[in-house]
Amino acid sequence: MEKITMKDIADALNISRVTVSKAFNNQAGVSETLRELIFAKAKELGYAKIPYQIREQPQEEQRTISLIVSRPDSALFWTNIIHRMAQELANYNVNLLYTYVPSVYTKTFSLPSVLLNGSVDGVIVLNVYDPEILNMVNELSVPKVFLDTIPTLTDSQLSGDLVLIEGFRTEAKITDILIQNGHTEIGFLGDIDYAMTNKERYLGYCDCMNKHELVVRSEYCLTGRIDIFSYGRKLHTFLDELQSWPSAFVCASDYVANFVQSYLDNNSHRLPHPVVLTGFDNTGEYTNVAGRIITANVPTALLGKRLALQLLFRSEHPEAPQELTFIKPSIIIPHIKQ
Repeated sequence: MEKITMKDIADALNISRVTVSKAFNNQAGVSETLRELIFAKAKELGYAKIPYQIREQPQEEQRTISLIVSRPDSALFWTNIIHRMAQELANYNVNLLYTYVPSVYTKTFSLPSVLLNGSVDGVIVLNVYDPEILNMVNELSVPKVFLDTIPTLTDSQLSGDLVLIEGFRTEAKITDILIQNGHTEIGFLGDIDYAMTNKERYLGYCDCMNKHELVVRSEYCLTGRIDIFSYGRKLHTFLDELQSWPSAFVCASDYVANFVQSYLDNNSHRLPHPVVLTGFDNTGEYTNVAGRIITANVPTALLGKRLALQLLFRSEHPEAPQELTFIKPSIIIPHIKQ
């Protein structure tokens, strides 16, 4: 086997031998990026005279974090969070491992072995709302960060940090804007048992209505359990059965508002007067409501970064008190026709 020379390295990278020599001798005139390329190529070719400090430089151990998520075909809202989370973890040489769980628990389900055999150094839980599955994840012994939870599994019961998108005050403010615009008959639409964030939004709506001494009319509210894949049908049936109409609906999310707007557009003959909608999340993917309704803008990219940094902190400081963090969205108000 022929001896590898600096010229071989230079030829492989289409650079001069002088540049290779400067890199090995730590001389000026070679960028850090090119220097790393030269060292990598030298190792690849088996060059015998790599500087000792380069040859023996230990590599930082890569850690693995599991992202536990359901519904891999999720909405843009979730994918934006995940993308930014992965970017931030990569900055710290942390690999993000996607671990999918079903939306609904069955008796045959068990957590994937990767979560149980010590392969991961921590978990971030996203878009998982089944009580049985959440409880199974909650029992894992690794550091954990949850984005949202269910009303029956509160922060005091979780064995990890909880990040919530603030909803009580934000939804109260959105409801107050409707009232200031002259609306007094206002309904609420959204499954409040599905997620803590939905419950908080409903409570904020109720609080504002009560402060203005307005009645929360149950016939204008759909708050019971709704399967995530049945929203369109359930909302259509609910709206079909209305005997009278409010002048506005506060919707738990833009996702909900999009189904309601679709119904309104297709059944305008049933409306005795215009009906205003509000949403939450501002994902922009539901074109029939994007830019047309009051909504709360959740900074998904920053939220993804925040989750990543929280898990890194928890991994390094497992003894620190558990944290409950609220991310405050901003309210977006388009021009609304009265």
